[in-house]
Amino acid sequence: MDDVHQRELSPIIVWFRKDLRTDDNRALVSAAETGRPIIPLYILEDDAETGPLGEAQAWWLHHSLMALSAQMEACGSRIVLMSGDAEQVLRGVVNDSGATAVFWNRRYDPAGIRIDTQLKTALSDDGLEIASFSGALMHEPSRVKTKSGGPYRVYTPFWRAVEAGGEPLEPVDAPDKLHGPEKFPRSESLDDWGLLPKLEWAADFSQRWEPGEAAAREKLEDFTDGTIDGYRQSRERTWEAGTSRLSPHLAMGEISPARIWHATRGLSKADFADVITFRKELVWREFAYHLLFHNPDMPTESLNRKYDRLGWTAGDKDFDLWTKGLTGFPIVDAGMRELWRYGTMHNRVRMIVGSFLVKDLLIDWRRGERWFRDTLVDADPASNAMNWQWVAGCGADASPFFRVFNPITQGEKFDSDGLYVREHVPELAEMPSEWIHHPFDAPADVLAKAGVTLGESYPRPIVDHAKARDRALAAYRNIKDAA
Repeated sequence: MDDVHQRELSPIIVWFRKDLRTDDNRALVSAAETGRPIIPLYILEDDAETGPLGEAQAWWLHHSLMALSAQMEACGSRIVLMSGDAEQVLRGVVNDSGATAVFWNRRYDPAGIRIDTQLKTALSDDGLEIASFSGALMHEPSRVKTKSGGPYRVYTPFWRAVEAGGEPLEPVDAPDKLHGPEKFPRSESLDDWGLLPKLEWAADFSQRWEPGEAAAREKLEDFTDGTIDGYRQSRERTWEAGTSRLSPHLAMGEISPARIWHATRGLSKADFADVITFRKELVWREFAYHLLFHNPDMPTESLNRKYDRLGWTAGDKDFDLWTKGLTGFPIVDAGMRELWRYGTMHNRVRMIVGSFLVKDLLIDWRRGERWFRDTLVDADPASNAMNWQWVAGCGADASPFFRVFNPITQGEKFDSDGLYVREHVPELAEMPSEWIHHPFDAPADVLAKAGVTLGESYPRPIVDHAKARDRALAAYRNIKDAA
């Protein structure tokens, strides 16, 4: 048998990363179209290379891999699980299986880009065919450019450029059948990876979430069939499920942004403005990756370096109370407790708790970013970093630092009847709506009737907001004057 014919019969390794799906998975579909045997592979890469996986997202990964395994079996295949250094693992699978090609979908985080670039060179030098495909984003960060040829720093022009660029690629359907090799490589046990959190804090995640591609597609269908109608208003209501809740599925690649985008076309029931508002959220995610691609240190360094001189406080005790939802400000505490219990937080409340940490407590935004990265099921290296820098006023197209959210008025505006607070801070459930966002101002008889004892059943505020605001503005003026 000649080398060409042998290569045509040899297996292709399809390396899954954060693209745990069969639908609109161009690496998988392209490999299947060759008719060659396919070895689906997932590598749990070394933390030292890729950075540690957050505990909440580790929980999601465990269940997502279980779902992907079922999908592979439905296609007549199986997922091979291995851990360690990606290059060593891939070389081992190549040697054991006789594979002559490795297909993958591109990554856009700094560690992923570095690893993939090195691997492409090393494996190509070994004579392997390496093919990479798009899929995690609708637009390649390197190709969206300003008129001067540089990267964007402001969202609105970025959105206009994307909008003017036409529709993204049509999503491709999942293959019905995958041909396996004569013998699959040995697979490690998912349970042995210990991805499920050792603490019991993730026990309630399954009440809110079902990881996996099938659940993602069902959630998309539910959203486009109804929830998207009125999305502009409902997404701001803290007490109802007015958003798509697709972000953790996107973060793990269980559904592609192109599939979501195309599902919003031609919706007869939804107001077109609702569709545009939702699409802008998808493009906001693209903008985050655009910024990360061009600013690889964004998760650790302020894009506007002057904020490194702000003079952040140590605030360890305050930080601990913030993480536990014991600040004495109900909307802040409700958000932090929702995060701890379900691995998520309403988007509006994320901005409120972020502002509180950075401006009321004057604690470095990077500490908040790390906490969210560990506790959010939708933790995303680009969106998490960009959004924290937006709240802190130190990023691209950021909210100005001198814009300090008042946690009382924000609560009254976005949780007017206190339904969100009552759900997540049950000790305040009996408080009247007029006092629920500032129980520390309530008359003694109101507190007594509601069964609230400040400092005991519910904490007093850890800061005076007005004084904290003045302190934040003074810190800002100092760096502004020094510039």
